[in-house]
Amino acid sequence: MIGFFLRRLGESMLAIWGVVTIVFFVTRVLGDPAALLLPIGASAADIEALRDQLGLNQPLMVQYFHFVTSALQGDFGTSFQHGRDAMDVVLERLPATATLALTAIALGLVIGAVAGSVAALKRGSAVELLVMAVALLGQATPVFWLGIMLILCFAVNLGWLPTGGYGTIWHLILPAVTLAVFVSASIARLLRSSMLDILQEDYIRTAKAKGLLRSTVFFWHVARNALIPVVTMTAILTGELLGGSVVTETVFAWPGIGRLIIQAIEAKDFPIIQAGITLIAAIFVLINFLVDLLYGVLDPRIRKAR
Repeated sequence: MIGFFLRRLGESMLAIWGVVTIVFFVTRVLGDPAALLLPIGASAADIEALRDQLGLNQPLMVQYFHFVTSALQGDFGTSFQHGRDAMDVVLERLPATATLALTAIALGLVIGAVAGSVAALKRGSAVELLVMAVALLGQATPVFWLGIMLILCFAVNLGWLPTGGYGTIWHLILPAVTLAVFVSASIARLLRSSMLDILQEDYIRTAKAKGLLRSTVFFWHVARNALIPVVTMTAILTGELLGGSVVTETVFAWPGIGRLIIQAIEAKDFPIIQAGITLIAAIFVLINFLVDLLYGVLDPRIRKAR
């Protein structure tokens, strides 16, 4: 286990370093932020002075070395727009993104697990056909269109909920439901497929032949093993949502990390972009590491193999 932890830790650090390096060089392609930060009509001398102040006149590899050494200490520089520590600005948006993401994942897991289980147990029936049709529609529906339709229906026409913003549970409902539709549809289809495969296994037939209760067979043998691919899917979706659901946050004016990064890209605010992407990469790496540990809990064979 010690070797496994050390290997995964090394892989995780390498992945984060790769993301940080790519983001650093890609942001330099966006253009010169100095021209954006100064008033229209600023002289070339003023632009050059600002570039020198921001350290943009240094050779690219020198900038990269300073960036990496500072990032190792948690310092991603000062935001060009906000005039504050970039990581502090990004972390201020994390609670909003986390609230939206975790609510959507929780809703999606509950709805998807129930729908997928029902579809698997009712294989070949009209119920399965209906559940899978709805799930397919949920996956195929564009998020921005669904969000706008929910706003028109529940906010504009009925007036039950706010059109956007952040602060109360009522502001959370529409964006969370918008994201939960895709999450639940993905989980329902995957869980159904996984459960159908497991129901054909020899050990399931043996458990039934022993006279075990249907509920025992379902929850202890079928559902437990079927959860392994669902855990992977949930981890991927959680990482994506915690990374910022750009479209949903934009449609509902939700002040999350994704929306902040898009605004930073438009303003060529390198420190915010770099801090935001690094935080997202770290979240992905941490989630994947936790999923590896959870695999061992769900399936002892995986634990013993390691």
